[in-house]
Amino acid sequence: MKSISPKNTPNKQDLIFYIKVQFRCNSSMQGTVQWMDGKKTSKFRSVLELANLINDAKQKASGNEKKDFSADKWEDKESVS
Repeated sequence: MKSISPKNTPNKQDLIFYIKVQFRCNSSMQGTVQWMDGKKTSKFRSVLELANLINDAKQKASGNEKKDFSADKWEDKESVS
């Protein structure tokens, strides 16, 4: 019988984010998200914006970046704390 152990180390394909929720109201939230591998950060004003930022990071990481004129942009950050 095989034992199933929890995943402790991320794969090369995994994206790691640090999400800091500053406000939560009416089933939504506002805060900042840091993409640890991409060393970028962005603010979000809703769960939808957060989902769009994570999707954008996924596309950039996979190399399938498409031209999009959305307001959600990642800002370069020298160090991610």
